[in-house]
This record gives sequence, structure tokens and C-alpha cells, in this order.
Amino acid sequence: MKEQIASALGASPDEQSSVSGSADAFGEHVAGYRSELFAHCYRMLGSVDEAEDALQDALARAWERRHMFGESISFRAWLYRIATNTCLNAIEGRKRDRTEPGPCPDGLLTGIASTDAGPEARYAMQESVSLAFLTVLQVLPPRQRAVLLLRDVLAFRAAEVARLLEISAQAVNSLLQRARTTLRGKYVRPTFADSPDLLARYVRAWEAADVASLVALLREDAVLAMPPRPSVIGARSIGGFLAESVSAIGSMRLVAARANWGPALAAYVQTRLFALLVIDTDGERITRFHAYADPRVATRFGLPAQLGG
Repeated sequence: MKEQIASALGASPDEQSSVSGSADAFGEHVAGYRSELFAHCYRMLGSVDEAEDALQDALARAWERRHMFGESISFRAWLYRIATNTCLNAIEGRKRDRTEPGPCPDGLLTGIASTDAGPEARYAMQESVSLAFLTVLQVLPPRQRAVLLLRDVLAFRAAEVARLLEISAQAVNSLLQRARTTLRGKYVRPTFADSPDLLARYVRAWEAADVASLVALLREDAVLAMPPRPSVIGARSIGGFLAESVSAIGSMRLVAARANWGPALAAYVQTRLFALLVIDTDGERITRFHAYADPRVATRFGLPAQLGG
């Protein structure tokens, strides 16, 4: 009974043994948390590269500070404390704020599918790594972002978050309230149901260089994001931008891909990779589409730089 109570409130005897044991035992224990910790870093930072760097730093710090791990907190919560603070430090050290998240291959996120945050979570795992959600997260101040993720995605209790971030429970609730208010005003919840007809019409319009048909698929307040360039907001403005762009680029060939557990398309111009397009929809219209032309994206997604034939 004593061990059961200790496990519910903090570290279990097995966790204590794994942390205080050999490097191999520590590594094996940490391995079960890598996927969810990567996803947390990715949500915090909005970049796969930065998330991977932050995760490596966090795990190195965890090993170096293993003697500081105590029974008052679970091993998982202890790792989240280190990972969250590592991300907050990384954000503070940036030369510029990130305004748009980068895409993530589904393969890096598959491990979080089995993560059970519990009924208190406001956002499911799939939604929490969608570009629609990540885009709004980048608007939040870093500590608001951390509190929202720990409370509404991972479902840590307010007292636990206060302990993880070393602030008061009152401060946690205040930061959470402000973060939720921002989301209510800016966040359009995406749908994850398959919309094959909408996607097929989107592909046909691009491949025919038919700007009018593309605009017809957009919601009136749709956003075209093209990091690091400024976003274009509103269906009419997007239409004007595309009219000029498409006339210069010409028609494209689109190949199905996946990103952030949602539909994506690799766009090729004259067989050469032009951009990765990731789409958010409300089920009836496209609410936002992201165009990533960075060559590193193609490498990460394993996309061929040129189509054959």
C-alpha cells in the first residue's frame, strides 16, 4: 500500500532505481518518454530542428542532474520540468521571435498517439500538433504557452504546474486564463475528418493554374502562410497574390504527402520541387494553407528534389 501511494503522488521505487542506476538503465527508462517530450518541445518552439536540439539538451541535463530527482515528483513530471525550462531558455535566447511554425513529418509524431492525457485535457494529441494550433501557440508569450500546454494538452494539475515552473498556483491560473482568452479570439479549430472532395478540387485547381477555383475553396478569412515571408490574409487578398504568382510560376503537379497528422502536398513546377503545402480546413472550406519552400523541408520529409518522367 505504501508503494502504491508513493507511485500515485510521485516517483515509484522502480523510477528511483532507474534514475540512480547505470547510464543504460537511465537511457532505457527515458526512452519511453522521448516521443512525447519531443512533441512538447515542438509545440513550445514551433520548429522540428529546435525541438530536437532542445530535447537533446534536456535529456543531457536530466542525466547530469539525476541526483536531484526526488520522490516528491514523478519521473515523467521531472522530465517535463527540465524540457519546459530548456525550451523557455531557448526562446529567450532567440534573435527573433518565430511567427509561423514549421511542418513536422508524421513519423516523428507517431509515438504520442498512445499518450493518455486524461479526460481533463482540452485538446487531443492530434489537434495539439496541428499547424492551426501551433500557429496560435506562437502568438502566446512563452510562459503562457508553457502553462497552456501543461494544463490543457498534458492535463497536469495546477498545483503540479506551479511546482514544475516554480511559480504560485495563482500565477498558473492567471497565465492559463490569459492564454485561453487569446485562443478563443484567434484559434479556428481544424477538422480531422477526411475531406477527399475538397482536397481533390484543391489539387485540380493548382494543377490547372485556376486561381478563381482556388479562391472559391477558401474561407473568407483564410490565411496563406509562407514563412519567413509575411502571411496574406483574406480570400480576396490571397486571390490577388496568387494571380500574380501563378502567372509567373505556371501550373504545378501536386503529389500527396503527410505532415502534422494532416494532409499535405508536395508541389512541383516543371518536375522540380517548389514547396510543401500543408492545409487546414473546417471541413467545408480551407481556413489556412502553409507553403514551405525551404529546401531543408524536402530533405526532412524525404521528398525527391525532382520528379522523374
